[in-house]
Amino acid sequence: MKILVAEDEPLILRLIEMSLVQGGYEVIKSINGFEALSKLEMVRPNLILTDLMMPKMSGFELIEEVKIKLKIQIPIIVLSSLDDEESINRATNLGADDYIIKPFIRSDLLSHVAKLL
Repeated sequence: MKILVAEDEPLILRLIEMSLVQGGYEVIKSINGFEALSKLEMVRPNLILTDLMMPKMSGFELIEEVKIKLKIQIPIIVLSSLDDEESINRATNLGADDYIIKPFIRSDLLSHVAKLL
């Protein structure tokens, strides 16, 4: 199973990658929503895991592009330090299927991923 990860912080991206690889998943990394969107065309992942606050294209914009404009039926999990109700509601209203608040626990991340796959 392929998971496309959009995360602009290199250390967090590496932690996510290690967690997912240990869980048996193939990881396609991108440093922002724009890069994730371009890789989406080539890779066709089984799931997208995205941060919200990123340069060039935010996670909100990525979710909107994938779910509303392109109408691609792919599960999206938000992994963000934004823990306010407005951000969570905005992400889910745009089409995010799940929302995990950073910092995350590896077993929780893998559980959320497995639930959607």
